[in-house]
Amino acid sequence: MKWTLALTLLLCPLASFAQEKWTPLFDGKTLTGWQQCNGQAKYDVVDGTIVGTTAEGSPNSFLCTAREYGDFVLEFETLTDPVLNSGVQIRSHRYGAEQVTNIFNGKTTVVNKQPAGRVYGYQVEVANEKSGASGGIYDEARRGWLHNIASDPAASKAFKDNQWNKYRIEAKGDRMRVWINGVPCADVTDPLDQTGFIALQVHQFKGEKPAQVRWRNIRIQDLGRHAWKSIWDGKTQKGWTQRGGGKWTIEDGAFHAVSIDGNTNVGFMVGDQSLTDFTMRIKVKIERGNSGVFVRTNPENMAAYEIELDAEKRTGGFWETGPGGRAWVTGPEDNAAYIKGEWNTLYASLHGHKIVFHLNGAKTVDLPDDTKGRLDGVIALQCHGRMPTEVWFKDIEILVPAK
Repeated sequence: MKWTLALTLLLCPLASFAQEKWTPLFDGKTLTGWQQCNGQAKYDVVDGTIVGTTAEGSPNSFLCTAREYGDFVLEFETLTDPVLNSGVQIRSHRYGAEQVTNIFNGKTTVVNKQPAGRVYGYQVEVANEKSGASGGIYDEARRGWLHNIASDPAASKAFKDNQWNKYRIEAKGDRMRVWINGVPCADVTDPLDQTGFIALQVHQFKGEKPAQVRWRNIRIQDLGRHAWKSIWDGKTQKGWTQRGGGKWTIEDGAFHAVSIDGNTNVGFMVGDQSLTDFTMRIKVKIERGNSGVFVRTNPENMAAYEIELDAEKRTGGFWETGPGGRAWVTGPEDNAAYIKGEWNTLYASLHGHKIVFHLNGAKTVDLPDDTKGRLDGVIALQCHGRMPTEVWFKDIEILVPAK
């Protein structure tokens, strides 16, 4: 049965949150509801503000909320000594044990060792006028910058030294947006974390005297959360139809597709569910040849957006198939973000004409306004027939509001 689903309304105007209830995260008197994680910086309550003071020799310190949040609007004001870097963590976590992170930074894979308990996750930057970076989004202790707004002529000038600056942060589904003093700053689509704690950072600092950062009027609108929902049971072909060439089997909770010698027909496993705006996550592994994950597919002629999957190059790139399709659109030319011989995670976020793909957490495609493109269709899995191909797909999920 076909049906159309608008999964997440991530493009809501600000007015859509106007009727939601505000809840203070800071009572103006105590640090009730907060706990310190990492570092030895000192956090005090002074005249209705939280004051964070650096400690010589301390690593980054964080004052974390005791509870986690998913979708929300967060507002606060901050006044920071211009010599000090700071930030506010959202949807953040702590490593449960010592962790080795292997992160692709756009050019190469960087290996870092993170100690147990280390805070990591999305950080909204608080810096100074000179840096122009305030209001950007940084992935603390993981991938680094997701959106550095220092080159944006308007956003980079929104933050003012030696005065209170008002921040607004909206997180809904896989989209996060930031404003400072009413000026739009970062706008990030990233699917890795849907929930986590909020934290106030005091950055490590070495100076002639301690530096301070202050926060006040911290409040939140709790909008619930999003969660991943499976759209394939991993056991049967229910909800999917095989077409074309290739041999398709279900093994160990995965679709396993292999091309057939002498048969050059492209093979597909086509989903029954038609989608409009959605974010999906799927694990893939290609042993040889070429394949792809089709989204917004017309099941009549298989015209689609294709997330490229190849044993040698361009995995995570964007190809448009079918009559009038643009063929190769954009994406990496190499396979640097792909981990050979292992399960790799592809993400596709399609909301209106905004198209974003990730491979193993590395952004491979970001088209903010692809007005030439498609707006709905089904998901399909491909196995090429014009070359020897073997490919696996499993854990096919979409992001939906949690009940």
